[in-house]
Amino acid sequence: MSDPDAGGETGDDPEVPSEAVLDELFATIESRREELPEGSYTASLFTHEKGENAVLEKLGEESTETILAAKDDDLDELTYESADLVYHLLVLFAMKDLDLDDLREELRDRF
Repeated sequence: MSDPDAGGETGDDPEVPSEAVLDELFATIESRREELPEGSYTASLFTHEKGENAVLEKLGEESTETILAAKDDDLDELTYESADLVYHLLVLFAMKDLDLDDLREELRDRF
């Protein structure tokens, strides 16, 4: 991901199976929210002077970049920007006291 500390330890840990990476990422986001380590991009989103708007702006930016990558049929860029989009969406979920189970339940209810 382009954002420092967006994936943190999870992306570097070969022990985390790919099917668990979202859970590990969300756990890292939650940890950053609680601990607010200095120099953490994720922590800075929780303490930004714009508040929630900082994450909402990033979601808009990443959405646009994802759409443009898809339009250009650039699959590598589409994957890259989609990861940024999902990361920022998970930060928003944490801000709103939602979690991956809320998302999973909503998706499950649609099928």
